[in-house]
Amino acid sequence: MVILSKVIQVILALAILIVIHEAGHFTFAKLFGIRVDKFFLFFDIGGTKLLSTKEGWFSKLFPKLKDSETEYGIGWLPLGGYCKICGMIDESMDLESLKNEPQPWEFRTKKAWQRLLVMAGGVLYNFIFAIIAYICILAAWGDAYLKNDGNYIYVNVVSYDMGFRNGDRILRFDNYVPEDFSKLQADLARRNVKKAVVLRGTDTLDIYIDRSRIGDVLNTPMIFDLAVPFVVDTVMEGSLNVEAGLLRGDRITMIDSISVPFVQDSRPVLAEKAGTTVCATILRDGEQMSLPLQVDTAGRIGVYMISPQVTSREYSFFSAIPAGFKLTWETVSGYVKDLKLVATPETQAYKSVGSFISIGQVFPSAWDWYRFINILALLSIMLGVMNLLPIPGLDGGHILFTLYEIVSGRKPSDKFLGIAQLVGMFLLIALMVLAFGNDIGRLIH
Repeated sequence: MVILSKVIQVILALAILIVIHEAGHFTFAKLFGIRVDKFFLFFDIGGTKLLSTKEGWFSKLFPKLKDSETEYGIGWLPLGGYCKICGMIDESMDLESLKNEPQPWEFRTKKAWQRLLVMAGGVLYNFIFAIIAYICILAAWGDAYLKNDGNYIYVNVVSYDMGFRNGDRILRFDNYVPEDFSKLQADLARRNVKKAVVLRGTDTLDIYIDRSRIGDVLNTPMIFDLAVPFVVDTVMEGSLNVEAGLLRGDRITMIDSISVPFVQDSRPVLAEKAGTTVCATILRDGEQMSLPLQVDTAGRIGVYMISPQVTSREYSFFSAIPAGFKLTWETVSGYVKDLKLVATPETQAYKSVGSFISIGQVFPSAWDWYRFINILALLSIMLGVMNLLPIPGLDGGHILFTLYEIVSGRKPSDKFLGIAQLVGMFLLIALMVLAFGNDIGRLIH
């Protein structure tokens, strides 16, 4: 059921983003009087269509749409979508129509700046959608984050090998002072950090970062988990330890003489002691004492811990507008830095490239409007930035050639554009193979 929920969310998200992106091309094409032959969600490879306004059951239900110059439809392969613009060399590789005399309604007869806007329309709509989504999120839910200042990290194998230790407090990455605890891992990868300054106990230490480990940083979730001090908030109702004498603020430091400075340290210890009574060393108001505590069969003592304080900000609709623009820019900037890492082989960041499988893992197992819209905004930015890459076959490739034409005054030949399109498609297929290969490898391991 969880997998089905994630699959539905991925397909719905892709459908929304594809329609938004292709609508950008469509809108500018129509604005400049260019005929659009097809507007399809998903690919109709082999001519197989789930829905079409020109044929099949849908055209019979709505016969007036059959007379429209544009065929709207849904293909069977959910790997993208397309807007087939008349007189343009695109992924359909329909070169036959270009052998005819150029017509005034074709893409190729329009001015360079008009063609530039048509090609940039999809990316523009992606960014506009992200801005609107972030404005709505901030206005409806506000913003909340965990401050880095005053909190400690709990490491995994990767961060331990890099020199970090449980209970370290990260003070600086080079000269940058991190504010958001949840972004520590991203900051470490994106900022080309050479040295991390940490507070360990009462000592300030320098940890020099091996940039060859950045691929591991990107591929390994939670290298900086939040180290939660084992401090009691309240005893759960019905807990075996209701009468044990625990008070709010008690810090459990040891269980049966085993040090447990953080909640994470206590879990394997309590799991081994399931169904027994343990001796807990408690620190209360600066004094140390011992209490017998019962561990249930699930390895729990039945108490709530004091949670770290979350910093929250609320926005009115109007104050959310500049904040939405700012958040969009920060997200775009962060993703561009991620792409730079992927393009740097020595970081091995290319191993972090993922396909729809990775995207599916990001979505929650149950429907959550806040997370869905947040992920949708992020994916819209990713789609926009990816399409700006100057690769033939992507919008960025078309934009590059059009800019060349504007600057030089010479338009690339149709033959050159056709070859470039084939090269671009080969590169995109190779990237897709890499993405699926990485995901399959992660699933296997």
